[in-house]
Amino acid sequence: MLTFDLPTIWAFIIAFAIFAYVVMDGFDLGIGILFPWIPPGRERDSAMNSVAPLWDGNETWLVLGGGGMLAAFPLAYGTILSALYAPIVAMLLALVFRGVAFEFRWRDPRHRAYWDVAFSIGSIAAALAQGITLGALLQGIAVEGRVYAGGWFDWLRPFTVLVGVSLVCGYALLGSTWLIMKSEDTLQARCYRMAFGLAIGTIVAIGAVSAATPFLSDVYWQRWFAWPQVLFTAQVPLLVAIATAVFFASLKRRHTYTPFLMALLVFTLSLAGLGISLFPYVVPPSITIWDAAAPPASLKFMLPGVLVMVPIILAYTGYSYWVFRGKTGHEGYH
Repeated sequence: MLTFDLPTIWAFIIAFAIFAYVVMDGFDLGIGILFPWIPPGRERDSAMNSVAPLWDGNETWLVLGGGGMLAAFPLAYGTILSALYAPIVAMLLALVFRGVAFEFRWRDPRHRAYWDVAFSIGSIAAALAQGITLGALLQGIAVEGRVYAGGWFDWLRPFTVLVGVSLVCGYALLGSTWLIMKSEDTLQARCYRMAFGLAIGTIVAIGAVSAATPFLSDVYWQRWFAWPQVLFTAQVPLLVAIATAVFFASLKRRHTYTPFLMALLVFTLSLAGLGISLFPYVVPPSITIWDAAAPPASLKFMLPGVLVMVPIILAYTGYSYWVFRGKTGHEGYH
């Protein structure tokens, strides 16, 4: 009789939601991060218009990931929130801040410069908080008796700040390559130049995080370097190197779509590396997905709804991107 490991299925569903959020909202946050280097006026308006029809829908995946974690892994949800209240609340407030700024800059042109600053600060703060949260999870959370046993500032360490800065740089790279696809003329030329420097910074940051991660835990070290799994894990940095070479070649040839696709591939491979390090722990180094899972009856009850809703979300998201494909131009959608 065929059986299914429900906690593993739910872990992959939540991982997919997080991956979709990083991919789809990453370039959106990246545009806000780049705002100080985009001149006010038509170029900023074009950059903003390139995500105007899409930005709020992109955050659907954040809701799905967070809600899925609460429903499927309540122990992990409570533990992670207890350990990471500060960066998670900061991220949510920053997302609200930038969302308000996004809409008000069009409705209040007299104060547009202030709303632009707010949009940029919110984007940078949200990306930094997400990276710090990820870094804190990766470095491990102290748990005793199924309860968080660490301090208030355990999330603030050099490694977590490194991951936070790396994610800011990576999101900015996604934003610049997105604008290469969606913009024209001077803005597109500016983004080609920015993408080159941001790609170097992102690759250096990925290398630094990857070099530091195995030293956080013996488990991580064994996952990446023990024989024979090293034959498998070595493919991840190899593919990152290939994607990076293709990226820079496409920039040199002024390709329109390839830089964005290669940047997405680098993010995908980085998240795959994260999965290799963490699985099967949802709260390293002590709580696995099986320890944290809700009762099997609950997981079974929720699964059909998710299996119906995820394809629907993918369908309307894909349709939105199809409808608003092509160059943005200067007229925009407002």
